[in-house]
Amino acid sequence: MDFFRVWDASGLERFIIACHALLHRREPVGRPRGVYIIYLQHTEIVVFPWLRHRQHCAEVRVRALRRGLTLTLSGGLLACGGETASCPRCDTIVIAAVSEPPTLLPPLVTETVGRDIGDQVFERLADLRAGGASIDSAAYRPALAESWVRVDSVTWRFRLRPGARWQDGRAVTSEDVRFSFEAFSDSTIGSAAESYLAGRVSVVPQDSATFLVRFTQPSPEQLYDATYHVRIIPAHIWSAAPKDSWGMDTTLGHLVGSGPYRVEQWRRGEFLILAAGSSARPSPGIRRVIWRFTTDPDAALNLALSHEADLLETAGGPDRARRAGADTALRIVPYPSAAYGFLGFNQAAAGGRGSHPILSDRATRRALAQAIDRATLARSVFGPETKAPPGPMSQLLWIWNDSIATLSYDPGTARGSLERLGWKVGADGVRRRGGQRLAFDILVPSTSPARRQLAVGIQEMWRVAGAGVTVTGVDFPVFQERLARGRFDAYIGAWLDEPSPRGLADQWTRQGWEAINYGHYANPRFDSLFTLASREDDVARAAALYRQAIEVLNADAPALFLYAPANVAVVSRRVRGLEINPYGWLSGLRGWRVAE
Repeated sequence: MDFFRVWDASGLERFIIACHALLHRREPVGRPRGVYIIYLQHTEIVVFPWLRHRQHCAEVRVRALRRGLTLTLSGGLLACGGETASCPRCDTIVIAAVSEPPTLLPPLVTETVGRDIGDQVFERLADLRAGGASIDSAAYRPALAESWVRVDSVTWRFRLRPGARWQDGRAVTSEDVRFSFEAFSDSTIGSAAESYLAGRVSVVPQDSATFLVRFTQPSPEQLYDATYHVRIIPAHIWSAAPKDSWGMDTTLGHLVGSGPYRVEQWRRGEFLILAAGSSARPSPGIRRVIWRFTTDPDAALNLALSHEADLLETAGGPDRARRAGADTALRIVPYPSAAYGFLGFNQAAAGGRGSHPILSDRATRRALAQAIDRATLARSVFGPETKAPPGPMSQLLWIWNDSIATLSYDPGTARGSLERLGWKVGADGVRRRGGQRLAFDILVPSTSPARRQLAVGIQEMWRVAGAGVTVTGVDFPVFQERLARGRFDAYIGAWLDEPSPRGLADQWTRQGWEAINYGHYANPRFDSLFTLASREDDVARAAALYRQAIEVLNADAPALFLYAPANVAVVSRRVRGLEINPYGWLSGLRGWRVAE
């Protein structure tokens, strides 16, 4: 098919005027051809002559941008009569992102946008299905590996997918797998998976397509560790480069994966384009994916509201979700978030020496917990899809169970308990016991309006119960420094879950005192049950043990588990077949399509 390109903005402007006049009138019957389809391909305006029928029109929208002009079709092609033309944008989607990743090389990726893009280019050996338990071997689906089998208590044998190739045409081999595991384990790189892999997992190639994954000790999560963390990268590209230089490598030609899409263009600070690989099987219905990078949630949402973007991972709050839901060209799609938030009590005195004069007392913490309406707070701040979690977990974690016992909201019981504990209301409305006022501070990062809003709501509920509480907001680095040094009474924190519950060890067991258990909670019964659960390979028995452990934790009230939000994706109605896996919201992209 012939096409014409227009390169300069002034020529483009004249060209748009001419095309607009042409497109909004019917051509004479005897005219052989006319320009009907105009769209942006990379940085070029491409114009196709269309010959199939004379009585068609398209609506053209001109939008002035900071650099020149771009054209988009508004609403696709509109038939004025007769048959419908092919739609050149029907194989392309635009995703609005709130940030831009510094790299796409998997061992170096630490944030979600880089992971979302990179997972279309690079592959895991296997994928965990949505909602699957990390210890359930039946929950894994083939990806770069076509099969795997347990050899003994510490060894698995994998076989690569037949015909698997890198996007530069070279075959993917077992040596690439070995190289990738070593990269993710290397302290020079410092990948997020290093602590799970270094000194614990090794890969032994048996032939070009078969390899063993060996662990140093038995574990129910061996298959999870062999597949979830590591994306396979090409040894023939990266082995010659010193690992400490990988982060500075910006060569697009080095971002070669085995996945369904390849990196076609990356204009830093503006956009990135992925194109479907010619050998991808099954062939993706969406052939080109464009990420538009913004600096804040409002700018990203505005791209969707102006119909310049088809997808946004999350609306970013209930007000933004309502704005998107009011647009008939868009729909909102809730799905579980990996986050959960909490108010943690510091049971140690300032600086970690001795016990906190108020919050080290279990009965006082329990009474304070029953004074807080967690469910109402969660919904008011994060929207109707948000839940008050039954423990330290997000909605996507497989151990979630609504029947886990928690301390119920009961302000009358809370006040009565405080009275029986000797906390008597003073003339200023604040309770006292002996010479100690029931007064303390909640620390929040000033960069999080949502956490401050939660803190203010809790402050008011505790005021009614007779506690004098202040709220202190500090910059995030100061927030982190104060947590690490124990210089706080209570704080509002948030963690991101992976599909495994084992991260709770660093957050809430005694061993976590040296990690992120900032409140210095410890209960040997909880630690024992948690250890038993983490060693159990039967899903039902493990879930029962985790439930017992969480109920012990809840009864001690080391924290108020405040919210487990749902993300609300903003999706153009032209995107069809969309199913969102909360473990990776774009993981099903190759099966989606765009309607004409």
